[in-house]
Amino acid sequence: MKKIVSVNIGMFHYVLDHVYGAFMHRTNLSTPFFSRGWGGTKLELLERMVTKLFPGVEGENWPPTIVQPIWKTIWESKTAILREGVFQSPCDEELFGALPPECHTARVSFLAPKSAPPQKMACVVHLAGTGDHTFERRLRLGGPLVKQNIATMVLESPFYGRRRPVLQQGAKLLCVSDLLLLGRVTIDEARSLLHWLDIEEGFGKMGICGLSMGGVHAAMVGSLHPTPIATLPFLSPHSATVAFCEGIMKYGTAWEALRKDLAVQMATEALTLEEVRERMRNVLSLTDVTRFPVPKKPDSVIFVAATDDGYIPKHSVLELQKAWPGSEVRWVTGGHVSSFILHNDEFRKAIRDGLDRLPWKESPQ
Repeated sequence: MKKIVSVNIGMFHYVLDHVYGAFMHRTNLSTPFFSRGWGGTKLELLERMVTKLFPGVEGENWPPTIVQPIWKTIWESKTAILREGVFQSPCDEELFGALPPECHTARVSFLAPKSAPPQKMACVVHLAGTGDHTFERRLRLGGPLVKQNIATMVLESPFYGRRRPVLQQGAKLLCVSDLLLLGRVTIDEARSLLHWLDIEEGFGKMGICGLSMGGVHAAMVGSLHPTPIATLPFLSPHSATVAFCEGIMKYGTAWEALRKDLAVQMATEALTLEEVRERMRNVLSLTDVTRFPVPKKPDSVIFVAATDDGYIPKHSVLELQKAWPGSEVRWVTGGHVSSFILHNDEFRKAIRDGLDRLPWKESPQ
């Protein structure tokens, strides 16, 4: 009986993902992803630029440009302070030129405890999942950790929130190149913020986390960081290929627009849908985190995955754990959507445990 109940609950969560996905991706409420095609010369640029992040070259991109956010205080209490800051994206000049103007200025929210100096505290940078346009959800996730002297820094991704291009509806990126651009610039900005937290603020421990798409970016950032940090990807695939070619989001992708665009590029009408999907798999293979270096302290890498995730298949999570020996996978009961809502305590525990496995940074003499 217990096994039957468990199977039924798992099926409920899996079906919930599909119902939510049908509402979000199979209705005419908004345009699908990539309705304007591949991105032309921007895609060629991104394919070149993204490869700079691959194994063996991480040192070439370090140290990053040190950002100097302009801060304003949102509120302050006896125990904590919340500030918001803005800074110009520190990404490569070519990438900066490829960004829509709305994306040039980055925004960040910073919730820090006041009970100890930074050297005795940790800070975790939280990256956005698909459709997470504001700071609030990630601040709610990190907020209770203030009591454990863990600060939360939330980055607003390019193409999201106030950085959303005028012609873009919600989270539905217009071109495939936008997805790569969003990821590469997010990684550059997150690395610069971690450098700022380390050099300018002097935090004793640091981490990077994110849910879904944000988890993929967090894994990349943690992989490339030159010193040990906690790396915490939640409900995340090992590659964007899984999300758009295997999971529910494939139903929200403008395959016919991509087919027409590719046919023009190849000067042919005889293109089948499978050829278009193979092109997508090849392009998004650039986001395959198993091709990235193993983080400096693999036991501080904790994946949290859902047992009945309709967006992220189990094999994808296990592929990344296999590529990073020493990392840990924790399973929560639920689907992609329900786990966002129900399992914040498990996410917070993973953050605490990942940070606990790090040594404190030695204070300068």
